[in-house]
Amino acid sequence: MRTYFWLVSLLCLMFSCTENDAESQQELPSIEVNYPDTRTDSTVDDYHGTVVADPYRWLEDDNSEETKDWVNRQNEVTFSYLDRIPYRELVRKRLEEVWNYERYGTPFKRGDKYYFFKNDGLQNQSVLYGQESLDAPAHVVLDPNTFSEDGTVSLAAISFNKDGSLLAYQISRGGSDWRTIFVKDLESGNLLADSVQWVKFSGISWKDDGFFYSRFPEPTEDDRLSGSNSYHKVYYHKLGTNQEEDKVVIGDDEHPQRNFFSTTTDDEKFLTVSFGESSSGNALKIKNLDSGEDFKNVVDRFDDDFDVIDNVGEDIYVMTNYKAPKGRLIAIPSQDPIEEKWRDIIPEGSSVLRSVDLVGNRLLATYLVDAKSEVKVFDFEGNFQQNLELPAIGSVGGFSGKKGDSTAFYTFSSFTFPSTIFKLDLSMLVSEPFQVPEIEFDQSQYTTEQVFYTSKDGTRVPMFLTYRKDIDPDQPHPTMLYAYGGFNVSITPGFNPSTLIWLENGGIYAVPNIRGGGEYGKEWHLAGTKERKQNVFDDFIAAAEYLIEEGYTSSEKLSIMGGSNGGLLVGACMTQRPELYKVAIPRVGVLDMLRYHEFTIGWAWAEDYGRSDDPTAFEYLYKYSPLHNLKPANYPATLVMTADHDDRVVPAHSFKFVSELQKQNQGSNPVLIRIETSAGHGAGKPTSKIIEENADLWSFILYNMNEDVLYKNLDS
Repeated sequence: MRTYFWLVSLLCLMFSCTENDAESQQELPSIEVNYPDTRTDSTVDDYHGTVVADPYRWLEDDNSEETKDWVNRQNEVTFSYLDRIPYRELVRKRLEEVWNYERYGTPFKRGDKYYFFKNDGLQNQSVLYGQESLDAPAHVVLDPNTFSEDGTVSLAAISFNKDGSLLAYQISRGGSDWRTIFVKDLESGNLLADSVQWVKFSGISWKDDGFFYSRFPEPTEDDRLSGSNSYHKVYYHKLGTNQEEDKVVIGDDEHPQRNFFSTTTDDEKFLTVSFGESSSGNALKIKNLDSGEDFKNVVDRFDDDFDVIDNVGEDIYVMTNYKAPKGRLIAIPSQDPIEEKWRDIIPEGSSVLRSVDLVGNRLLATYLVDAKSEVKVFDFEGNFQQNLELPAIGSVGGFSGKKGDSTAFYTFSSFTFPSTIFKLDLSMLVSEPFQVPEIEFDQSQYTTEQVFYTSKDGTRVPMFLTYRKDIDPDQPHPTMLYAYGGFNVSITPGFNPSTLIWLENGGIYAVPNIRGGGEYGKEWHLAGTKERKQNVFDDFIAAAEYLIEEGYTSSEKLSIMGGSNGGLLVGACMTQRPELYKVAIPRVGVLDMLRYHEFTIGWAWAEDYGRSDDPTAFEYLYKYSPLHNLKPANYPATLVMTADHDDRVVPAHSFKFVSELQKQNQGSNPVLIRIETSAGHGAGKPTSKIIEENADLWSFILYNMNEDVLYKNLDS
């Protein structure tokens, strides 16, 4: 391991213990596991001449009594195991402590009032507050904790009308992607009679006395959580009318697997509609709502991304990677939006342009430089003014503010830097802290370094390592390797209270920025898609090998975790190299690569994955699909995690994978599945469920590494 680890006295925070406690060196007692029987059947599919068995196909029926019984029996085994981990309750109590601090959202102005979200600490859902000015008393505008007793009904999105008198908001039940829109009169405090249902993958964009939104047709009862989503359309809802009267603005019945997303510019003059057939690349249309003209085509292909920022006069400002893999900002004339008349405002640079905000009379452009944020300031014509000074290496959140404002707000965070709100004077371009969280955690005792390692094909990959400054550099340490690697998503430094459990106990938190993400632009993303997807797994495996070779950890102390596409990453890597890791946590993972496109919105992921009904794609999908590559082996201790209301990556992926894994596992490591109830893919999950879930996963990891925990004085 690197010799420049900072060595200071052993940190025990508020706890009276030492790393050399005799108890921590003792072998922890093993917990016997008896898996429930899982029925197999003779279901097979013929993929282009290759016959593939699917003996757990029956688990795809989430409405059957047999599946529900299987879920209950698996959960009984899992929670019986977790209940017997001796320090699970101590971990839960410590998580509750570190989570219990006031968390504020970025303030924003609508009409003549300011608004912000706040969570007192352990509230299940954050509350929306309003105030007359930044120093005026705040009052509750909307409290999602009143929507349900257990916090499982959450606020998904909000949108104010132009004068700030009305608030439209979406709610989600049980973590589902399905939304219902309600409207609140902020002057009277009353809800309007309007209710818009079956909304999915949609914003709320006001125009006059109504709003645009997107939805699918109402599904059948059996198809609500797993049926394929098709015929997405944009509608306009006029206040005071029934949803049945809403008018279709745009859709495409000839291409049912196209998603449409609409937004209006801040002045409500233009409606823009982005649409596509996958998770990346979109076509674009614009419509002048004041003139009554029909839509104008801007882009009619799906090869590149076009993200509308806002209008400046008659020009539409759009961020795109078209002819600019690292991104650029262009101005498109609304009256004649042909490509020959587009002009660069911020040309492509050497770093990835991640976002642009129009605030005051400035363009605030956030870049990624080796996965770290950098902010450059331009005027509206793209003339560079200066860099914005940031407090440390980390990530900048979205700027709030509108054209003409004199003040903006933004968030900054890093792995050990809790999300802090800064106030930016737009005339002087000087920032000052506005809301600083007070958390029971001494960040000065920790450090983050960035290293670079070489993947299998010679590609140079960056990785963040966060750890306690005083850990022994000559000993391997428990290490969590976390990544995503897909869909152009960039994993940048960010604060998560749950990882403090790991860091306090001497663990290393490692985050490699592997291919498939967007850290280095479009080419980095494409290098981890379709037939190149193995690059993603190779990058992750190479990160594990680097950490072991450099002495940071060992295979007996290495855990891996990822969610959704990151769950696929964990599933593929644990099947390809089971001996490399001690613990694996695939969360809400895409694990059946031959059938993922059959459920909900899965068909939209084909641009990253390819589909098994294509003979060429089937060959490479079959080679790495986690479900189909399990064979007799000694697998890592595994806790598969999913939820019964996940209608994005349906839980059948996890059900089938763990069933086959329990069958094929030849060693003594436990293979369990934790199935959360009244929860979905992750968004809107109440704080109480988040704490319980993290207590279970961190206890499971530490226990299976034979690691004790520091929290002696929390034992009551």
